Amino acid sequence: MPERQPAEMVTITIDGAAVEVPAGEMIIKSAEDSGTYIPRFCYHPRMKPVGMCRMCLVEVETPRGRILTTACNMPAAEEMIVDTQSEVVQKAQEGILEFLLINHPLDCPVCDKGGECPLQDQTVAYGPGESRFVEEKRHYEKPIPLSDLVLMDRERCILCARCTRFSEEVSGDPLIEFVGRGYSTQVITFPDEPFASYFSGNTVEICPVGALTAKPYRFKARPWDLDAIESVSMVDSSGASVSIETSQNEVVRINGIDNDKTNHGWLSDKDRFIFQAIHSDERLMTPMIRNEAGVLHAATWGEALDLVADQLGSVRGDEVASIGGANSTNEEAFALSKFLRTVVVTPHVDAQVGDSLRPELLVGLSNRAEIDDIDLADTILLWAGDLKEEFPSLYLRVRHAVTELGAKLIVVHPRRAGLDDVATLTVRYRPGDGGEVLRKLASNDEKYAAARNLLSEGKVTAIVGLPGRTEDAALPEAVAAYANSLPGAKILPLARRGNVFGALDMGLAPTLLPGRVHVGNAAGRAELESHWGPLPADAGRDTNGILAGLVSGELKALLMVGADPVRDGRDPREARRALSSADFVVSFDMFLNDSNQYASVILPVDGFAETEGSVTNVEGRVQKVNRIVPGPGQSRALWSILDELSVRMGGQLGAGNAAAIAKEIATVAPAYRSFNWDRIEWGPERDGVVMPDGDGVQPLQYEPSDPGLKAAGGRLTLHFGRVLYDGGTRIAHSPSLAALAPDPAVHLHPRDASALALSDGQIVDVVGDEASLHLPLRIDATMAEGAAYIPANLDSTWVFGATQVVSIANAGGGE
Repeated sequence: MPERQPAEMVTITIDGAAVEVPAGEMIIKSAEDSGTYIPRFCYHPRMKPVGMCRMCLVEVETPRGRILTTACNMPAAEEMIVDTQSEVVQKAQEGILEFLLINHPLDCPVCDKGGECPLQDQTVAYGPGESRFVEEKRHYEKPIPLSDLVLMDRERCILCARCTRFSEEVSGDPLIEFVGRGYSTQVITFPDEPFASYFSGNTVEICPVGALTAKPYRFKARPWDLDAIESVSMVDSSGASVSIETSQNEVVRINGIDNDKTNHGWLSDKDRFIFQAIHSDERLMTPMIRNEAGVLHAATWGEALDLVADQLGSVRGDEVASIGGANSTNEEAFALSKFLRTVVVTPHVDAQVGDSLRPELLVGLSNRAEIDDIDLADTILLWAGDLKEEFPSLYLRVRHAVTELGAKLIVVHPRRAGLDDVATLTVRYRPGDGGEVLRKLASNDEKYAAARNLLSEGKVTAIVGLPGRTEDAALPEAVAAYANSLPGAKILPLARRGNVFGALDMGLAPTLLPGRVHVGNAAGRAELESHWGPLPADAGRDTNGILAGLVSGELKALLMVGADPVRDGRDPREARRALSSADFVVSFDMFLNDSNQYASVILPVDGFAETEGSVTNVEGRVQKVNRIVPGPGQSRALWSILDELSVRMGGQLGAGNAAAIAKEIATVAPAYRSFNWDRIEWGPERDGVVMPDGDGVQPLQYEPSDPGLKAAGGRLTLHFGRVLYDGGTRIAHSPSLAALAPDPAVHLHPRDASALALSDGQIVDVVGDEASLHLPLRIDATMAEGAAYIPANLDSTWVFGATQVVSIANAGGGE
């Protein structure tokens, strides 16, 4: 657990009661923490105080008498006396509200904020009761689009600056600003530049009136009609806490919850609006079986499960493999792991779908960092994917640590990344040459002296992962090994899939058993066998090995659990060959995709907001996810399907419900011995618990080692980096987000383009091992020389997979 220095405490008096508060804390927070609410509009605890709305006026006694001041930017000091309810304060608050309501339209019945509006509430509680203003109010065209997701009703705006401050201070996207003066002041975008922020939905959530509204929610429901439940976003593995809100059994809104350990209340727009996929008309509703003509047709659950049981039972257990499970809950992943190892009896399981990161590195580091360690670091080394694109919640945490807490940041990446504007130092390198950069960084190479100096000063938190799909999968381990050599450094390894860390903890890895036990750990294996019976003797194959085994015929059958290795793996061509070579493929999924078009059987499963359980985030924090809507049609929870399937195959999974599975996890998984749902549903640990938390036993202590990376060849190497809005299944079925995916293009450094006699905007041929595309060229001075960047997983670009070396030529001929 990261240690924070205790704050100096002072005693102040609020409305006659003495309270002890941290020195320098703003009066508004000190009062709230001690039970006194001071009204406010502009104040937000996660942003700098500005004192703009004046609603939080209080009286403070000074040597010169009482003064009327704003509580949001007045720090607490020893023996301070504060009065929040005097007649002067009440009169001032009445006046502020009367001024705010002069031009505010009285359209509460049609305003999306009506019923949860601070202006409404505070007018009732602190307002004058009537207005003296009888003149015509101002009028604007309404609404105007600030972006594809956010609409602006300018006449409702009270100029609190929450939206503009968030965009500048928190997200680093200062794309909206005040213009005009006095009566005409308003918030708008810059000419020809929409509010194209990945975090624009946060401005809607924190707007204290109905000035900003979200297109996907506008006029969908009234606040008093909503049912809400707390859960965790599954967009990435950072574990952002969310509130899922429904009306008439349909998810209509997702808001952020202020979890001090993870997302601080902020969400990316992908986290916020991805819910539209839940109710897509293209969801799978019934089991489907492929007939002899190769056509999928609807079937009953009995027919589908009988066929799956017969086919899996007709081959040896070690001829069956499973890919996926990283988008399921811990309980579902555990049920899958138990099913594969005890009913099917196969060791070939991999939740990573070809990301190929070493499971022991991801979950077994002895000096694994927590997200809070980012705030405590003197220097942060970021050598991973672009956090803004892949881990937006972590991006905001790192940005906060640098801009507000004074951390130094080193970004190592093949092109400009989202945090470059706040980085102390940036290092560019050609994909495939990471090993050479590491060797120079560890030696006395003068080029990297500044980076070495920063990394030798104070606490270091290293955030490591794959910068792009074409990088050597051993690069994160090599970077972690280097970071491990730094005194007192902590390492936060990244893997992007929603619950990949939970899946690995539940044993969905070829080298791990449930509870972070290595398959070679004799004592751990013996203990698990005492509960489960005999287990497969050896480690299994990862996704690459599974695909190769299907092509060679060594493996016969494949289970895909929320996985699409064709579209979302390292080698789409190998995945196609493997799936077409398999004797039998069964897919557990919510949608049809490029991979399950090869499936013999497709079984519809419940997804986000439709199933209950727990998930484990990037730091090992276990949080509760909850069910608030039923799955569509005949879809079922994964654990329920596996439980019935195990009975048909002559086994016994014993998965009566998700709660029972959670209890079994605590029994057989060493790292989860102290875990139970009650801990994370109620009380002080509601923000989640890092496992193991001291009561359990850490079974795996992994020390990374440098594998000795080889330099890449070729004139141009491909940086195949992911983008937030891509061609993935959930984005494609979320109409508000699908249109935001960027157009595919290839980016080159100006000198590389000049050497190839190519110009910006020109259509070029990009050719890899077994794939080629016609793409427009973008000249990008932020690129490393010798690198070509193409956004990954768009509707066309995914065909490159992990291709590292490419050639680029004029589409008209000639290189």
